[in-house]
Amino acid sequence: MFHLLDIIGTLAFAMSGALTAMSKRMDPFGVYIIAFVTAVGGGTLRDILIGRTPVGWMVDLEYVFMISIGFVLALLFRKRFDQLRTSLFLFDTIGLGVFTLIGLEKGINVGLHPIICIALGTMTACFGGVTRDILCNEIPVIFRKEIYATICILGGAVFFILRRFNLDSDVLYLITSIVIISVRLMAVKWKWYLPTLEHK
Repeated sequence: MFHLLDIIGTLAFAMSGALTAMSKRMDPFGVYIIAFVTAVGGGTLRDILIGRTPVGWMVDLEYVFMISIGFVLALLFRKRFDQLRTSLFLFDTIGLGVFTLIGLEKGINVGLHPIICIALGTMTACFGGVTRDILCNEIPVIFRKEIYATICILGGAVFFILRRFNLDSDVLYLITSIVIISVRLMAVKWKWYLPTLEHK
């Protein structure tokens, strides 16, 4: 289940990056680069922080293959994504839920405190999107009033609470990812936002 979620998250974020780049009218090379950094940006930061080098995508070509597949799918079916913004949002949300879990699990594997694991999960989920938005000349979603990183933190808290009940790991992963994805969908549907701060 963990490996499957990793593959799903990589594919989803690659498509999210590719769709964003196409909305900016980039050439195919630019679209591929944005897809790539969106998919591996968070994982690269995570691996560097925990001292796991070479980072994951450098030692496992499966990541490169999945990113390439995501790029090709986005390219081939871009006209079928009638509502580009909706498609981008859905792929980004799936990646958010999955990559939070991966970051949590990596932190647990190296013996980090739960609070640090949650921070690591949040960075894993968000940093690829931050890099994507910066390269596409957008204010990163994480810095806007939309609830984004907060959902990763909530998901991490749910993960560690449920972990105390000794649930099967596959069930634990599934519930946590569903919580993260569902809360983000509800936040957008009902317009839940964090208050903005202004300096006068």
